Amino acid sequence: MKYSFAEQTKHYSSSAVRDILNVIQQGNVISFAGGLPSDDFFPIEAVQSAYEKVFASGKSAMQYGLTEGFTPLREALQEVMKRKGIESTVETTLLTTGSQQVIDLFSRVMLSEGDVVLTEDPTYLAALQVFRSYGAKVVSVNSDEDGMVPEDLELKIKKYQPKFIYIVPTFSNPVGKIWSTQRRQKLVELCYQYNVLTLEDDPYGELRFSDEVYPPVASFDVNRTHVLYTSTFSKTVVPALRSGWVTGPAEVIGMISQGKQMTDLHSSSIDQQALYYIMRDFDLQRHVQTLREEYYRRMTIMRDCLKRLDPGLFKWQEPKGGMFMWIEGEDNLDVTKLLNAAVKNGVAYVPGAPFYVNEPKLNTFRINFSHSTPENIKLGMDRLVPVLLNQVTV
Repeated sequence: MKYSFAEQTKHYSSSAVRDILNVIQQGNVISFAGGLPSDDFFPIEAVQSAYEKVFASGKSAMQYGLTEGFTPLREALQEVMKRKGIESTVETTLLTTGSQQVIDLFSRVMLSEGDVVLTEDPTYLAALQVFRSYGAKVVSVNSDEDGMVPEDLELKIKKYQPKFIYIVPTFSNPVGKIWSTQRRQKLVELCYQYNVLTLEDDPYGELRFSDEVYPPVASFDVNRTHVLYTSTFSKTVVPALRSGWVTGPAEVIGMISQGKQMTDLHSSSIDQQALYYIMRDFDLQRHVQTLREEYYRRMTIMRDCLKRLDPGLFKWQEPKGGMFMWIEGEDNLDVTKLLNAAVKNGVAYVPGAPFYVNEPKLNTFRINFSHSTPENIKLGMDRLVPVLLNQVTV
């Protein structure tokens, strides 16, 4: 039978990362491809204890909940936002099924066919999929190591009149970049000047490798009118809880909440209640500090292995946090074609091409250091480096 799908499905595309994960599960492959936290450090006892408290609280925990989410958890998040310098309220905070749902819901209520979204290039590939699924035109803004170049951002705001700007300014996926404070502040100034919304995606901000604090872009939006901030518990507690949140202008959050009502009524109230008990009774800050120290250790192992590559042929920046390293090879290198050789040699990465808006660089790729054990990082890099140097015939 020939199925007649909706017109908007013409914009759908499969995730390159998910496709690779399906392939590598078929053999003894060390994967640096996914954006996975380390399951070695999942706080299993704390999670188990939290659920026991939920079930002990009575039958009401099993009932439908508010679309906006479990109120005590939203109240607890106000302290998190306050530490980040973001003024928010329970009423302007919405709990979601991961921060990925925020990207989708925000796009649903903002985008019509042909609307423009401004982003960095490269940027989070799943966000690109969402924007395009709603028929949006994604336009890249020139960027450097400090973030979006203000002159080009202003030029493209005036030229395209975008519905919104999407940014991952702290340990960005895939590059691991950190925007400068000046660039963060300038973006908000331009949003005020031209009346443009920004969605700030911050899943990795807690995973910094030093005591230096990077103020969210939303903290510069003192009027709380132009920047939405979204984050998630997936990288700091466990991904399976599928819990994130968004805060921003009341009218926009209200519209997103209406969109959510038509999607799933509300995210799992049991999971939200468990998270509340984790935040209340578990030393989450100490746990995050453990993750910072361990991810830094794993990153340095991967970094040291990369030093075996010719610096004239490969370039990378040592990340100051997050979960990824971004590698750029010589111009004639096609890492997409090379991936098959890598997988046959027992290691996988994500080619950089799907992260680009328009003109993909085939010589770039992303590798994850948070998920693999130190031993597997060494072993995986022993498999990857020779492939990159064309020293392995498979």
